[in-house]
Amino acid sequence: MIKAGIIGATGYAGNEIVRLLLGHPEAEIVWYGSRSYIDKRYSDVYRNFFTLIEDKCLDDNMEELAAKADVIFTATPQGFCASMVNERMLSGTKVIDLSADFRIKDIARYEEWYGIKHQAPQLEPEAVYGLCEINRDKIRDARLIANPGCYPTCSILSIYPLVKEGIIDPDTIIIDAKSGTSGAGRGAKVDNLFCEVNENIKAYGVAGHRHTPEIEDQLGYACGREIRISFTPHLVPMNRGILITAYASLARDASDEEIREIYNSYYNKERFVRVLDPDVCPQTRFVECSNYVDVNFKVDRRTGRVIMMGAMDNLVKGAAGQAVQNMNLMFGLDEGTGLQAVPALP
Repeated sequence: MIKAGIIGATGYAGNEIVRLLLGHPEAEIVWYGSRSYIDKRYSDVYRNFFTLIEDKCLDDNMEELAAKADVIFTATPQGFCASMVNERMLSGTKVIDLSADFRIKDIARYEEWYGIKHQAPQLEPEAVYGLCEINRDKIRDARLIANPGCYPTCSILSIYPLVKEGIIDPDTIIIDAKSGTSGAGRGAKVDNLFCEVNENIKAYGVAGHRHTPEIEDQLGYACGREIRISFTPHLVPMNRGILITAYASLARDASDEEIREIYNSYYNKERFVRVLDPDVCPQTRFVECSNYVDVNFKVDRRTGRVIMMGAMDNLVKGAAGQAVQNMNLMFGLDEGTGLQAVPALP
């Protein structure tokens, strides 16, 4: 059995890791780390685990945890994992970081966008960006995984094939993204109160959201050069889900059939990316509580643009499910182990 520890187990992403690992046949949780609920029974924090978990929350001492766990998940704010992880720790355990600390290779770029000093720049070169569908082979041999952000996961998987194959001009990409309120975390914030989000939709992080450089970097690697995109996220009054609608100009003439064949060639063997039938638009309700990403496209011949669409659950494929998928690859398991749940409906 893989012994897993979770730092930040009482946040939404951490809680989702707990839920998935409880149903995982090859893993057991040995540490429920939480700075806010030390010594409180985990099932008192999340009562959906009543009678299922008797353990109490421990602290966030990664050094102590590293001596007990084969893998550590850090579902923590930016800066924490980089301040704690070190070579000694990685020599004995693997780390899957759900923050942005190791997602951006350019340290100066990370510090500019996140406004903090990077505490472990020496480890950045070996950190693997944990988007399984693109970096599967590198993930298998990694000690340190930068688990992708939720918006970037949905955006990259929806756009990547057409960037990689030169079908679209990457400098014309515009991404309109929408997320449920769980994407903002569990911390108490006035902007996330029921009366603030109910019957409302709003843009935020306009022209400056921190996921922008992550998306630019990964799509830039696909086309072999730096790119600039326009990315605007929106908060919508639902618990879970991400929907992205992206637009880009065609770089050359391509038929609908050619574009569909490109998507199929990239994803027809992927467990968790589903290319929908023609004219079927992705919807968040058809991926809820699952590790699936639904993608599709539409060519607008009038404007010469391609519209690329994607939907997924921000807490599963956008965070915890992807982290477990990475763990499976790192330990030589079938990557779908523990992630076979069918999307919940209604």
